Amino acid sequence: MTFGTAVRGAASVSHPVKAEGSEKANPVLEVRNLVVEFDTDDGRLRALDGVSFSIGRGEVLGVVGESGAGKSLTGMSVSRMIQPPGHIAGGEVLLAGKRIDQLPPREMRQIRGKRIGMIFQDPMTSLNPLFTVGDQLAETMRVHLSISRRAAWQRAIELLDEVGVPSPADRVNAYPHELSGGMRQRVVIALAMCAEPELIIADEPTTALDVAVQAQILDLLARICDEHGTSMMLVTHDMGVIADIANRVAVMYAGRIVEIGTCDEVTNAASHPYSQGLMGAIPTLEDRNEPLLQIPGSMPRLSAIPRGCSFNPRCGQAFQRCTIERPSLLYADGRQVACHLYDSVTGDEPT
Repeated sequence: MTFGTAVRGAASVSHPVKAEGSEKANPVLEVRNLVVEFDTDDGRLRALDGVSFSIGRGEVLGVVGESGAGKSLTGMSVSRMIQPPGHIAGGEVLLAGKRIDQLPPREMRQIRGKRIGMIFQDPMTSLNPLFTVGDQLAETMRVHLSISRRAAWQRAIELLDEVGVPSPADRVNAYPHELSGGMRQRVVIALAMCAEPELIIADEPTTALDVAVQAQILDLLARICDEHGTSMMLVTHDMGVIADIANRVAVMYAGRIVEIGTCDEVTNAASHPYSQGLMGAIPTLEDRNEPLLQIPGSMPRLSAIPRGCSFNPRCGQAFQRCTIERPSLLYADGRQVACHLYDSVTGDEPT
């Protein structure tokens, strides 16, 4: 299995790095020991198992891992968009210090769109093809804000201009199918921002776009976070995207977080063997004649998660304890790592 992209660095966006520890001071989002399960004919399957992290104000947390690691499911769980037979079976989700995981559906619907914005990989899943983009933006604002129809329409034009849609006064009357993929994604970003949310969950927001448009969208997302103080959970499989925009990185494997650190720490000196494998599979200009590293095997099925550390069958550094005892997410070398190799340097800092 190779992981990465040959276009790493193509979107050379420069953004300020938040001060170390900024996520701990009044975080916008806190996820504590989140558990998500699915009831199936084969029994109850655990898809997320004790996921914990936080995101500070204006911070971008990149969540990365192979397909099936639980990245998108984590974002869907935070926004309470999991569909049956899936359900949150344990843990807590706090937005600005208040729990939202147990809110009634009606109250949660008011939070989605107003306090939590969503950006999906395919813009057409967010846009209604039967209405103009202006109608959709204005209606969203009128649902969540005390604003007149005329003011909402004017604000829709301003938002389209802010996200870089050319001739916004004309494009506000366009239907989604009349726009390019890049323009549609800009409209989705405007839709996510129209109620000025505290948090944006962006799930693979650039995957369907070409490299040049990717760079523009990443620059736009970073600028929004910087200028509006908006926090972001950025779900992606592309470490090039993470390196360009994220302040910190959470690496997921088989429904658990195995490492959290700053972008520089994880990309340049990963600690967990799985993270090391991911980083070693990314091509670089310096080592372009060297073969890419590969992680043997594949992500386990939910019905066959190994005992102990779920990565142990694919890990070249595994020892007996790894096959018996599941490692906790510990502090090691200034970051969090779920690996028995590091529990001799365990700290007592909170998650």
